[in-house]
Amino acid sequence: MDTEVSAAKTLEAHILEHIPLARAMQLAVPSYRGDELEMTAPLAPNINDKGCAFGGSMASLLTLAGWGLIELGLRAQGLACDIYVGDSQIRYREPVWGELRGRARFNEPGALDALVAAVRVRGKGRVDVTCDIEGQLGAAATLTARFVAKRRQ
Repeated sequence: MDTEVSAAKTLEAHILEHIPLARAMQLAVPSYRGDELEMTAPLAPNINDKGCAFGGSMASLLTLAGWGLIELGLRAQGLACDIYVGDSQIRYREPVWGELRGRARFNEPGALDALVAAVRVRGKGRVDVTCDIEGQLGAAATLTARFVAKRRQ
């Protein structure tokens, strides 16, 4: 099995095992390409009273996608870290009437390398990511976040 496919499936299993909300949302991790992670969830368990996607589900999917991108990047470098959201902002631009399909990516080229170097030297580092959920007109929701990674002892 391809390394990135295997990493995506391992991450999906970990999230579903340890995060009950993710199980309820029926999250899946269909793809990982090193600098981008895709995460999905069906509409039915994430619906609001208007029949479109619940904002809290979108926020959760986007946050987990950003966390997962960093987790897989650090794991690939042999680093075991605790990853936290340091700061985030979400913009909602349009309702989502179908499957939630989110993509996370690093804001800067080389951001993962810089994070890895910081963690190896100082035991912690920060990285900025952007995560979008696709809509009919482009990004329906966008999370911009700074995550903190601390090496486990």
